[in-house]
Amino acid sequence: MSAESPTNAPGGAPRRGRPPKADGARQATRDRLVWRGMEVLTEQGYACTGLNDLLQGAGVPKGSFYHYFTSKEDYLHAVIAAYAAYFARKLDRWLLNESRPPLARLADFVADGKAGMRRHDFRRGCLIGNLGQELASTSDTLRPPLDAVFRDWQARVARCLELARAAGEIAAATDCQKTAEFFWIGWEGAILRAKLVRSEAPIDLFAETFFDALTRSENSLAKDIK
Repeated sequence: MSAESPTNAPGGAPRRGRPPKADGARQATRDRLVWRGMEVLTEQGYACTGLNDLLQGAGVPKGSFYHYFTSKEDYLHAVIAAYAAYFARKLDRWLLNESRPPLARLADFVADGKAGMRRHDFRRGCLIGNLGQELASTSDTLRPPLDAVFRDWQARVARCLELARAAGEIAAATDCQKTAEFFWIGWEGAILRAKLVRSEAPIDLFAETFFDALTRSENSLAKDIK
């Protein structure tokens, strides 16, 4: 994401743009910038996003960015945290649905992901995956929070798989932690490929292979990936 630098370093005075608004309005503007970042970065990534894309889309005056964030990295931390919270709620909506068997809950999440890809014409992927690919080799401070988000998502899927194991839907020997990690590695790859080819076929292939291997009576997926 390209951007101009402020005339003075964050914390210095004066800075460009309008002065900060009252706390409530300031927080609302900050939230709009974060939400706009979630939308734009999910679709076009960090390198192709300029500050004007964010400011204009959020209805914020040009030059005001550094009244709300101390740096571009500070902004990315806020966007990552907001997206993590948003996606955790989405996962919980499916994975904690007690009206459905555990494996069906995970399949419902997959179906919802496919629907979202179609709705946005396969132009939006996973913000965490996008940033991980772009920034993993350039930012030591962003790698840990990005990895922490993946670990949180893995833990949620692992708990769902543990319920499936307890219900006898998958083999008793299934390593749910390892299988959940495998799910997210495959899912992120499938989302990337679906975005590339503008088709849900990669998601279907991944999901079919994953669930087929997971539900085999003789060999669990956990054994397959050891």
